[in-house]
Amino acid sequence: MTCCEGCTSCNGFTLLVLLLFGVVLNAIPLVVSLVEDYKSDQLLQNPISCFEWWFPGIIGAGVLAIPATTMSLSARKRACCNNRTGMFLSSLTSVLTVIGAVYCVMVSVQALYEGPIICNPEGNSIASCQFSLRNLSVIHPESLNLQWLFNDTCVASTSNNSMTNGNANDWTRPGLHFNSKENKHRTIHMVVFVGLLLVGVLEILCALSQLVIGFFGCLCGVSKRRSQIV
Repeated sequence: MTCCEGCTSCNGFTLLVLLLFGVVLNAIPLVVSLVEDYKSDQLLQNPISCFEWWFPGIIGAGVLAIPATTMSLSARKRACCNNRTGMFLSSLTSVLTVIGAVYCVMVSVQALYEGPIICNPEGNSIASCQFSLRNLSVIHPESLNLQWLFNDTCVASTSNNSMTNGNANDWTRPGLHFNSKENKHRTIHMVVFVGLLLVGVLEILCALSQLVIGFFGCLCGVSKRRSQIV
């Protein structure tokens, strides 16, 4: 086994694990929203944020990583594509993974910048979401202070009724936990998009390494298979 084949095998299994993590993380807020919609009998009225609907984990870190994952696993030692062509294709398909992972990172950073919909004064509805690629390019690092997370509450009080409500104390209780709808949404939003950010960064590193390894594997070739003794 050559060094390229060993690294290709490692990258393939790593990408597979990251791919699955990305899909699961992206699905968590979608499932939670559907459960809350089912309980309230209102469709798309309880989304955690706008950004899970961009499918950064399902499409970016998931679907676009499948070709490179498949080719990397196929090009490893004693696999069906363990040859120069397989190495070249594993390198070529890694470009798709880089594109998808960069998309996942961009959406995750924007999601952490904006916070969950419940912190949006325009209302807790997917109708307030603006799906535009221009939004992903407007990121100010100095403004990425996560105030929606560290403040005791991110929900503005709009009327006196909200203060006299019996659940008002739950909305202003600090900390990340599930004792109120606000804290539950903030916790899930933070965990999901920090996780997707890490998945995207790791996929970029794996894909870039496989792009180089596959190129050298195509140039240098792979180890010869041992002839079987009958």
